[in-house]
Amino acid sequence: MARKTKVAEKKVSLDAWRETDETLRLPAITPPVTYPIETLVPEVRQQTPAVGQRATRPDGRLHGLGQTRYIDDLAFPGMLYAKIKRAGIAAARIKSIDTREAEALPGVMAVLTGREIPVNSFGPSLKDQPVLADDLVFHAGDGVAAVAAVTEQIALDALDKIKVEYEPLPAVFDPVEAMKDDAPKVHAPNSNIYATKLIKKGDIEKGFAASDHIFEGTFRTQMVEHVPLEPHASIAMWDPNGRVSIYSTLGRITLGRADIARTLKLPINRIRVVATIVGGNFGGKNEITQEPVLALLSKKTGLPVKGTFTRTEEFIATTTRHPIIMEYKTGVMKDGRIIARKVRLVLDGGAYCSWSETTLGKACILAAGPYNIDNLHAEAFVVYTNKTMTGAMRGFGAPQVCFAYESHMDDIAAALNIDPLDIRLLNAFEEGSPSPTGQVLHSVVVKDTLRTAAERFGWKEPRS
Repeated sequence: MARKTKVAEKKVSLDAWRETDETLRLPAITPPVTYPIETLVPEVRQQTPAVGQRATRPDGRLHGLGQTRYIDDLAFPGMLYAKIKRAGIAAARIKSIDTREAEALPGVMAVLTGREIPVNSFGPSLKDQPVLADDLVFHAGDGVAAVAAVTEQIALDALDKIKVEYEPLPAVFDPVEAMKDDAPKVHAPNSNIYATKLIKKGDIEKGFAASDHIFEGTFRTQMVEHVPLEPHASIAMWDPNGRVSIYSTLGRITLGRADIARTLKLPINRIRVVATIVGGNFGGKNEITQEPVLALLSKKTGLPVKGTFTRTEEFIATTTRHPIIMEYKTGVMKDGRIIARKVRLVLDGGAYCSWSETTLGKACILAAGPYNIDNLHAEAFVVYTNKTMTGAMRGFGAPQVCFAYESHMDDIAAALNIDPLDIRLLNAFEEGSPSPTGQVLHSVVVKDTLRTAAERFGWKEPRS
């Protein structure tokens, strides 16, 4: 009996082992999961646990201790320094560029002109901006030649020795004048008006005819420079396999990489862009400036080349905020309700397009303000002038028109003797209001925000 029992136990043990072994060999099968058909959405306007909580910035300690390494803290063995000669004239034909004296200056390692750039044009949309002006100068900040030297001072001295002969051309500086048929063409023979937008809603003439009052006003904004503490700066160097690495303060390195590849006429996989910690951007470092120049100087010399803009160059050779001339005509009823508004915007694009098409669209769409207006006509134009180019800056056209339509609202309220808060509450967007382009708006809290701000400010309280 004992022997039979042992045999039986052994058989059970072997069977259990086989069963375990087979289980291990089988593929793992997870049970099916039934997902909810309805997507779960957080309740509108409810704070998440992170809102209002203290959060430590990962780079805060290094910034506070002054240990952050910006591009100006970077140096490489044998590094040269580049400087760019600016035209100093708003519109001209370049008759000749003589670089011989600059090349002969001790310490100068290379000189570059526009004729040496493989594809001498770039831009986020229109490719209308030269890396270095070759045949024509379009504004005073255009670069016409560049130098790489062993020190910045030698590079600056070399710029003075470059002789450029210009044939001055007629220039235009006022965007309204630039729109006229007989105005000098900045990029002849093309028109100075290079982008437009039109938004129409309802019947503007019927709206004005039905209005109790019509108010008109013209508003202007000025050109604004971003003025980051850190100016534009880059370092370029090549490896033995013919690939270029560029350390840069660019905010959009993917876009910049594509533009660099195009201007150098190289496959994009031969371009490496390293984003350094940026010491201020605000939209002003969204596109390339000197990167192709530094790359070509580095290729000429076989050494790393660094370029850092001066504060003057930041003002004359980088993008700025668009000046806009804004004309408003608004029809209102006696109680302050707006029933018609006509807006005309003229954007000064400067010498090149840059991000003007984007700015034009945003400005035109937002020009009517956050108000329910049944009859609307908004048109916008962006125009070339022989001035510093305009481009991206925080808001892209929104701050300019906001200044205009809110100033216009204050003027209307004052003329009708209506409280500025009340006229806004009467006309402001609500949940489900359509935008000027027909978009149905959700999570609209304009009126709630105005009421809360007025209450906290004490708007309705008597003023001494």
